[in-house]
Amino acid sequence: MMPSGKSGATPAKPTPEAMIIIVDDDAAVRESLDSLFRSVGFATRLHAAPAELLAAPLPDLPGCIILDVRLPGISGLDLQGELARSGIALPIIFMTGHGDIPMSVRAMKAGAVDFLAKPFRDQDMLDAASVAITRDRQRRRETQAVDGLRARYETLTAREREVMVHVVDGLMNKQVAGRLGLSEITVKIHRGNAMRKMLARSLAELVRQAETLGLPRP
Repeated sequence: MMPSGKSGATPAKPTPEAMIIIVDDDAAVRESLDSLFRSVGFATRLHAAPAELLAAPLPDLPGCIILDVRLPGISGLDLQGELARSGIALPIIFMTGHGDIPMSVRAMKAGAVDFLAKPFRDQDMLDAASVAITRDRQRRRETQAVDGLRARYETLTAREREVMVHVVDGLMNKQVAGRLGLSEITVKIHRGNAMRKMLARSLAELVRQAETLGLPRP
């Protein structure tokens, strides 16, 4: 007979698809935005001051930062610069009750997704967040692709890297052999190994990979 009653196991919480980080010293604004984003299925994290955001580890999720311009300590615009210097690339949406054109221009030039004046419509904020999250997902995909490419490049031997640099610079196998003091057949072997390890299906693809990696010209 099967046992009756509820199981003692706690079901695992589903991993959120995106995280919205809200930074505003007004508790009412934080709570309102928290409710708005949770109503459409986003996870949120709330901070009352920039120091809280800088001290907390960022989740490994696509997302964005909703940032008030006027904050205790440093301004939202200064925090934007601090985040950039720290290598934090999450897209930022600014909101302010005291915005002006120079502030919005500065924010947008520094990469902000949008600059919303309070009070704003819920739909305007949701639309801006959707654009920001889409942008962040694309950035993360590109970063992962470059990281994978760099990892493959690290598997090349020193000689394979040397041959690759000359090949993508447009030299024929015979020219590479003369430049490096190798036989042509040896160059062909190293070239083939490099293309195989880099998963390059053509010379053109190998050239694009070298450009993405920023390999120096010989």
